[in-house]
Amino acid sequence: MGAQQRVFKKRIRSAQGMQKIFKAMEMISAARISKANARVQATTPYARAITHAVGAVATHSTETVHPFLEERAWSGRVGILLITADRGMAGSYSPNAIREAEQLSNLLRERGKEPVFYIVGRKGASYFSFRERPVEKAWAPYSEDALVELGREISHTVQEALLSEDKDKHIDELYVVGTRFLSRFNQEARSARLVPIEVVDAASAEESDVYPLYEFAPDPEEVLNALLPRYVESRITNILMQSVASEHAARQRAMSTAADNAQTQIRKFTRLANSARQAEITQEITEIVGGADALAGSGKKER
Repeated sequence: MGAQQRVFKKRIRSAQGMQKIFKAMEMISAARISKANARVQATTPYARAITHAVGAVATHSTETVHPFLEERAWSGRVGILLITADRGMAGSYSPNAIREAEQLSNLLRERGKEPVFYIVGRKGASYFSFRERPVEKAWAPYSEDALVELGREISHTVQEALLSEDKDKHIDELYVVGTRFLSRFNQEARSARLVPIEVVDAASAEESDVYPLYEFAPDPEEVLNALLPRYVESRITNILMQSVASEHAARQRAMSTAADNAQTQIRKFTRLANSARQAEITQEITEIVGGADALAGSGKKER
């Protein structure tokens, strides 16, 4: 076998090995999507219900005051919770979330506010570390099996900053940048403001949302004090689970594309190897025929 064929055969074996890895990762991600989507479906009704409960209390109790409902610019600091992947090979999943967070931070700076980043995932942490940009706190790596505990820890951290009386630690607002899981084939990076909660006018609320009838005991203020921390925790946990499901879906698509590209490379190098083999065979035949003609010619001269 010629040197050229050996090079092509080596590349074919390399592409075949990578294709097996890509297909294995694709199947693993496909299996994990169902589990992650089940977690999303399990937490979404609770997050929606507690959001409606908070909306009902805040809308119909105009005298109730809570720090999470107040629009104020005391410290000028705004928290941005960015959720990215812990591992690579997930296509544009993490870059899309980072891009959305950067656009949000630029918008806040234009308004004279200082963005403060809280990062979830190694990809986001390494992005800010490489650029030597400060991060208030990072959770990387994290375990998918402990997303509820992670959501509780993140909620506790950001609520401390929201309620802090220290101007250097306090944040006036909290935004969450994550990826919403719409389906296996459709995920969307978006930002949402969690705190302060936007309270609509009671008249317009009755036209858009029909809130259930609640009885507040002992009073609306106590109810809000109990509900709002749980509201923040449930929303963060739900966005975490949606982001993880989106990560698996993005990785499945990326690995499927990579496996197809590996197959394309295999076909390409197979054709090149066959062409090189055919060229070597043609060269050998040409040399044999040339040698035979030379021997035949030399024999005639001797006679």
